[in-house]
Amino acid sequence: MRLLVLLSRVPYPLEKGDKLRAYHLISRLAERHEVYLFCLSDTRTPQEHIDHLKGFCAHIEVVHIGRWRILLKLLTAVFTRLPFQVAYFHHGHAQRRIDAAIERFKPDHVFCQLVRTTEYVRHRYDLPKTLDYMDTLSKGMERRTETIAFHLRPILRAETRRLIRYENLMFDQFDHSVIISAQDRDYIYHPWRDRMAVVPNGVDTDYFTPQQVEVRYDLLFTGNMNYPPNIDSVLFLVNKVLPLVRRERPETSLLISGVDPSANVRDLARTDPLISVTGWVKDIRTSYAASRVFVAPMQIGTGLQNKILEAMAMRIPCITSALANNAVGAPTGEAVLIGDTPEEYAELILRLLADPAERERIAANGYRFVREHFDWGRSARALEDLITGVPHDAPAPAAALPSRC
Repeated sequence: MRLLVLLSRVPYPLEKGDKLRAYHLISRLAERHEVYLFCLSDTRTPQEHIDHLKGFCAHIEVVHIGRWRILLKLLTAVFTRLPFQVAYFHHGHAQRRIDAAIERFKPDHVFCQLVRTTEYVRHRYDLPKTLDYMDTLSKGMERRTETIAFHLRPILRAETRRLIRYENLMFDQFDHSVIISAQDRDYIYHPWRDRMAVVPNGVDTDYFTPQQVEVRYDLLFTGNMNYPPNIDSVLFLVNKVLPLVRRERPETSLLISGVDPSANVRDLARTDPLISVTGWVKDIRTSYAASRVFVAPMQIGTGLQNKILEAMAMRIPCITSALANNAVGAPTGEAVLIGDTPEEYAELILRLLADPAERERIAANGYRFVREHFDWGRSARALEDLITGVPHDAPAPAAALPSRC
């Protein structure tokens, strides 16, 4: 099958959740199908990143979108019903490039990741299409509205309404719809949302494995540190939870590791010598291995938290919120600990830091759970079954009987 894949970012390096999901699913689909990877990018893409992707894609095309184009499109989007983050990525010169790629490549199927890319092919009724919503962007926007500055709330409320309408519209214009978790599927407002296929993320358990290194930090938080739900989570941890922990353990340290930390995240390290903010690290495994306890008190956001899967795969005990664990589905109290209030998080942290045997129990259970339930190969096969219409476990066609004529 010739498969055209449309992404709103170049899926390498793997520093963001949408890149991680696209990379692992596409690389496995490319083992059995010819993949034409078409990426949008608002930054210049280093050639070595493109060369890496050429290792498994038959064709790759990256369309750079200049900032002036983005600004102009966002200004004109005010007078349309298009969600701003769809308008951000939809441009005439990119549309012409995609149209030309379709005519040249003649794909058998089109796969779009996120509604950000769907405007390019929504009217191509001649092509079978699958949309990976990944998570429910409208729900994430709605949650951000609750915590953002008052003067910005009307803008986010308007974007939430636009996204709900657009997500529903795209549901009707694509042959198949995929989403990352049952929780996110239930946030979609479409009456036929139960028809969506749940294709969870996996974790590369050959890469993320336990390591025996010196432990230098008590607590760890990882992620894209310019992403609002991650910023909200780490500020909650530092400002609300950590002071309670330090009443009993004054020397408790925290490592915040992840790409592109915002100014208010960087400031945390300037004002507290026991907090370290790394920014981008070449190998995130070093951050996991150097920490005793992983803490992700996610208060907003949607989707499946890859950081939790990676920490479990590296046999690090995890504390998170019910919101985050609803998508993961780990047994509470066994493979993961769940907090809600600052006091609950502080109690759980102190309990694990004081009890090495309890840390090992939670870590071992989480390790077994993630290896049993999250596998990129299994997720890619489920997606391939949907796209091709041929289940992997379907019996082979019977051989034709010889004619007696």
